[in-house]
Amino acid sequence: MFGGGFGQLIAINEELIATEEELRQQYDKLQKKEAALALANQRLQDIIEFLPDATFVIGPDKKIIAWNRAIEEMTGMPKEQMLGKGDYMYSLPFYGIPRPGLVDFAFNAEADPSSFYDYFEKKGITLHGQSYLPDLHGGKGAYIWGIVSPLFDKEKQVVGAIETIRDITEQKQLEERLKHISLHDSLTGLHNRAYFEEEMRRVGGGRGNTAGIIVCDVDGLKLVNDTLGHEAGDALLLTVANIIRSSFRESDVVARIGGDEFAAIIPDTKESTLAEACKRIKDAIARHNATNHELPLSISVGFAARSDQSISINELFKEADNKMYREKLHQAQSTRSAVVQTLMKMLQVRDFMTEEHADRLQILIVNLASAIDLPERSLTDLRLLAQFHDIGKIGVPDSILFKPGPLNAEEIAEMRQHCVIGHRIAILAPDLVPIADWVLKHHEWWNGEGYPLGLKGEEIPLECRILAIADAYDAMTSDRPYRKALTQTAAIKELRRCAGIQFDPQLVEKFIHLLKKQRLNA
Repeated sequence: MFGGGFGQLIAINEELIATEEELRQQYDKLQKKEAALALANQRLQDIIEFLPDATFVIGPDKKIIAWNRAIEEMTGMPKEQMLGKGDYMYSLPFYGIPRPGLVDFAFNAEADPSSFYDYFEKKGITLHGQSYLPDLHGGKGAYIWGIVSPLFDKEKQVVGAIETIRDITEQKQLEERLKHISLHDSLTGLHNRAYFEEEMRRVGGGRGNTAGIIVCDVDGLKLVNDTLGHEAGDALLLTVANIIRSSFRESDVVARIGGDEFAAIIPDTKESTLAEACKRIKDAIARHNATNHELPLSISVGFAARSDQSISINELFKEADNKMYREKLHQAQSTRSAVVQTLMKMLQVRDFMTEEHADRLQILIVNLASAIDLPERSLTDLRLLAQFHDIGKIGVPDSILFKPGPLNAEEIAEMRQHCVIGHRIAILAPDLVPIADWVLKHHEWWNGEGYPLGLKGEEIPLECRILAIADAYDAMTSDRPYRKALTQTAAIKELRRCAGIQFDPQLVEKFIHLLKKQRLNA
């Protein structure tokens, strides 16, 4: 009996040992699982911690269980103060008060958070929202973009949510700049044609019946660009833009709609109001010209108004544009003359040609032209050529014109443009039209190595060949800052050396004969 009981005890003991071993193994497995789970959890925490975007996680009780470095930097709130906090405390650094945020809507698929955000979109289970937060960054404010994803357990129940937040302020500012650029003229800062046309469609399709359009065109801009360069033309446009802008209300849409054309849309207006606005522009131009004598401003203006919608907005614009064009035709000649007169004054002020040189040159040219029996009309035009052949130098920078040393290749090329610039001026000035072709060709050489066209021999107008000899002789026999004047004998020797190269050889001999004859008669 005792022996049987002992055997049972042994069996029970062995069973207990086996059970203990099984429990130990299960415990070891559990420990390993917990260690693995802890390791996985730590890895997850590490991943969240070092995400470049500001990130936080809330658990099923909506308490914060992760708050990474990036969100610490964004909000200035260390994780030690945030972990374990609930009651919407994660919103405090962003909104200044605890309140529901995008992350809370992950727990309620039926909720619509669109009213809380400037932009909201749901993509599957992921929520995207954008808003401007004025309290962020110490009150500097910022645009933020948030993305929220719910966290599920194995039963597909939401047990938390993760939100990543990105500061998109720089991106938004860039978007605003690009939007501004797309709708504004880069030179004047006024609205551009694209914006103006959009505004025309808006006004044209609106409920208001009355509307007005004013169209302005800068007179003589092409002449200024061609002679003084685009810098001067841009400065002119800026001045005009400022004058036009100041002549309208803030609510009026003023735009630069072309190279030299401006326009304004005035809703809810009448014809008398438009006429007053045009008068303000004209008066401002007159005041500017009274105090700025360098380059006169001139603007052609046209306007049109409608009292009902029987006239479309496009027809209204066309009417204003046609009125502007008629005014432009009416005053085009006087504008060109005024600009050319100003250029001539600038030529004298910049001292490209002294009055004494012009007088001597006229005498030399007329004497040579008379010696070869040119008609009186040609003599009159030659006098003009002597005075204005270098008018194109008004468009050459002073740094090149008055450079004390030799010009480099680039500067020489720019200097040679004065013939082309002078030609552009001359064809627009009624008094200079007869000599425009000579202004273009007065630096051509007999052997074809001159500029700008490379003409040779008798392809060069006779008047230009006469000017070339007389101008060279006067230059050689006049004092210069860098050299003394040559004697007449030395100048004659140089003319003969260049005969057949730079100068017409027959005209050179006639000119020399004339000089010697004058010397004998002196």
